Amino acid sequence: MPDVTLASQCHHNLATVPSVSTKPELMLRHNLWYRGFRYRINDKRLPGSPDIVLPKYRTVIFVHGCFWHGHKGCKKYVIPKTNTEFWIEKVARNQQRDQEVWRNLEAKDWSVIIVWECELEKKRFDETIDRVEKEIIENGRLHEQRRLERQTIREQWLKERKVREEQLRKEIKKI
Repeated sequence: MPDVTLASQCHHNLATVPSVSTKPELMLRHNLWYRGFRYRINDKRLPGSPDIVLPKYRTVIFVHGCFWHGHKGCKKYVIPKTNTEFWIEKVARNQQRDQEVWRNLEAKDWSVIIVWECELEKKRFDETIDRVEKEIIENGRLHEQRRLERQTIREQWLKERKVREEQLRKEIKKI
C-alpha cells in the first residue's frame, strides 16, 4: 500500500520545480540577446509554448532538462532506484509529448532547436552557443529561401492565369 504522506510530499516537491525561466534558459537567453538576437519567451500561441521564439528566423528553442526529458547517455539522466516504473513512464510521456510538439511546429513551418541542460555547463557553453547561433542563422536563411520560392510560384501562377484568361477571351470573341 502506497504511503499517502510520501506521495503528497513527492507531489509538492515536483510542483516546486520551475518550468519557465530556469537558470539554463536564462543563461541561453542572455547570451543570445548579447549576440543581437531578439526573441519572445514562452509564446502560448505556439504548440508547446517554446522557451525561446525567434520569429525573424522562424525558429523556436526548447531548453530541456536532461533528467525530465530523458537525455540518453547523459550523467544527469539517471532513473531513480525508488518508484522506478513511475519515473520511466513519466520520462517516456515527456518524450512522447516533445515529439508531438516538434511535429506540430514543423508542420507550421517552424524550425526546432533543442538545447540540453548539460550543454549549457561552463565547459561546453561557448560551443553550444556557437552551434545554436549557426542553426538560427541557417534556419532563417532556409525560411527566406522557401518564402521566395513560394512567391515565385505564386507570380508564375498569376502570369499563367492571365494568359489563360486572354486565350479564353479570344475564343469567346470568335463565337
